[in-house]
Amino acid sequence: MIHFEAIDLALPESANRKTKDWIMRVIKQYGKKTGEVFFLFCSDNYLLHINQTFLQHDYFTDIITFPASESSAIISGELYISLDRIKDNAKNLAIEFEVELHRVMIHGVLHLMGYEDKTTSEQAIMRAEEEKCLSLRP
Repeated sequence: MIHFEAIDLALPESANRKTKDWIMRVIKQYGKKTGEVFFLFCSDNYLLHINQTFLQHDYFTDIITFPASESSAIISGELYISLDRIKDNAKNLAIEFEVELHRVMIHGVLHLMGYEDKTTSEQAIMRAEEEKCLSLRP
């Protein structure tokens, strides 16, 4: 089940049934089952606090993903997304807010599936997978 929750900001308009269906289709296309996936939308300051507390990183980020599945076949976890970062990134990239939001959301789902982005080659694979997933949007 896909869940959308707002922590300290309002839910974005694209946190809707169409987006949930798209994410579940993506997960299924990778041969996985959708478990409990929580998208928690928040501010920069809220996500910075999580970054400092749990990862000992002292910088803003757009998403932090916490896997919660005991099986690699079932995708579950919590994805904290800073809507402030998404807005800034979309503006800097000159793209629509919804496109950047969906890219970040699916980026987190890919992390839950085991994709990494620490090295240059991993980043290239991650970007290609993001684009593939974004092409599946209705």
